[in-house]
Amino acid sequence: MQLDRIADTDIRFQRNGAGDRALVFVHGFLDDQHVWDAVIGELRSEGVETVQLDLAGMGERTDASGPFTLDRFASEVGAVVDALDTPAVLIGQSMAAPIVELVAAARPERTLGVVLVTPVPLGGARLPDEAVESFRGLGGDPRAQRALRQQLSSGLGEADLDRLAVVGGRVRPEVVRALVDCWNAGHPDGERPSRYTGPVLVIRGADDGLVTEDMVADGVLERFGTVEAATVDRAGHWVHIERPAAVAALLDAFLSKAHPAGNRTRGVGPQQWTLAFAEKSAASFAEAFAEDVVLEASTLTRPVEGREQVKQVMGAASGIYESLAFTQESSSGPRTYLEWEATAFGGTRIRGVTILTKDEHGQIVRAAVHHRPLGVVLRFSAELRDRLRGRIDPAHFYDGDR
Repeated sequence: MQLDRIADTDIRFQRNGAGDRALVFVHGFLDDQHVWDAVIGELRSEGVETVQLDLAGMGERTDASGPFTLDRFASEVGAVVDALDTPAVLIGQSMAAPIVELVAAARPERTLGVVLVTPVPLGGARLPDEAVESFRGLGGDPRAQRALRQQLSSGLGEADLDRLAVVGGRVRPEVVRALVDCWNAGHPDGERPSRYTGPVLVIRGADDGLVTEDMVADGVLERFGTVEAATVDRAGHWVHIERPAAVAALLDAFLSKAHPAGNRTRGVGPQQWTLAFAEKSAASFAEAFAEDVVLEASTLTRPVEGREQVKQVMGAASGIYESLAFTQESSSGPRTYLEWEATAFGGTRIRGVTILTKDEHGQIVRAAVHHRPLGVVLRFSAELRDRLRGRIDPAHFYDGDR
């Protein structure tokens, strides 16, 4: 670990690892840089440096004076990015999502991509007065902060809640009020399409009671030209603490596309297969399949045949994944090869390759899905058997009792 400082300021940032690209992690409201520790511990990308820092007024900088504005925070995070020797992917959670967007817009040549985790829109959350006052009154009240975090999350453990209450409890009441006004009012740039035109990944917890699906769709996704979205099940507003392995897998996949190794493959574009996974819908898969499609998979003891049967299997399979990201794509004649990374069963990592063969009409006539490692394959197959009981012959799946 290396601790650096921006000259003539109180801005310090922690650096770990080395490589030709950096991941800069920026924490959200009332938190500190260590909320990212578990995600960083789960990353598998090679040749990457990770960077963490505390925003003014929080973490190790609770004595910092104002103003506490998005422009001030963006200036400070930008100074850290400028101090690095490599281009960076900028990752911001909650109120830090607008911050990293502003940094990226001002430094497109140094930004490989942007990841917005449970993002407050740059244009502001625009909560009603009653809700805003409840947030503004959190200063100096760790018990109220703990209760709020518990309300807005579904996967924070007792130890997580206790630590976050201590960290947030140190933030001065007047700073808390200023921070709430900052992220609720937003920034003027949020009223127009983003000035950052590079790749963007938006990650949301399915159970987030603050940053809703509608808020993300209307205030975040529509402002970017090159954007993909992922939802992590069984997680709320602090998805990076609740499901760190799932978030890390999504970051690894995004990094491989933002800064791919070699030139034999290309980034994965939207198509019926990948969109069906995003929608987790059997009907969506059916649109991609020919009537006589055949599905082979490492999770099947024998192939499944026919559109109606295959769509049921794929719809159920997509529901098992907590996160799934397609990382690379290549084609040869009628065949398309897709590499992917996923999590399931409480953050367990899965990797695989899918081979799709299409007919002259562009419909899939054969799909071969290869999962690894073996333990997850067997568990996945057994889960499919249980979910599809009464619809698909159980002999297609692994039976751990036999």
